[in-house]
Amino acid sequence: MNKLARIVVLYSIFAIVLSPAMVFAADADEEAAAKVAATQAGYAKNTAKASFGYLGIGLGAGLAAVGGALGIGMLSASVIMASARQPEMRGQLLTIMFIGAALIEGLALFALVICIMCMFL
Repeated sequence: MNKLARIVVLYSIFAIVLSPAMVFAADADEEAAAKVAATQAGYAKNTAKASFGYLGIGLGAGLAAVGGALGIGMLSASVIMASARQPEMRGQLLTIMFIGAALIEGLALFALVICIMCMFL
């Protein structure tokens, strides 16, 4: 069983066994007990949705960081190879590299901020 399924099962067991509403529902009629069970089932579904949301946020942030790192790495490798071929162009290449690296880093930071904002929505 994967980790998410275990979390959902544990939250469901926690909601059913330890909920004080179940204690009061034992003394109430069957209709009230059915309402409590439906509420707890909805709680388990919402918990699963939240877990998938946080999983997506983590994946998005990770992909943004990895994508930015790969982009800057490829850019630096290209500038090093180009400056090895034409050493006199080194100054212009470094200027272009720093502008490109700033744009890549800005895009990665923007993606991370979007992921963090999604956590609070």
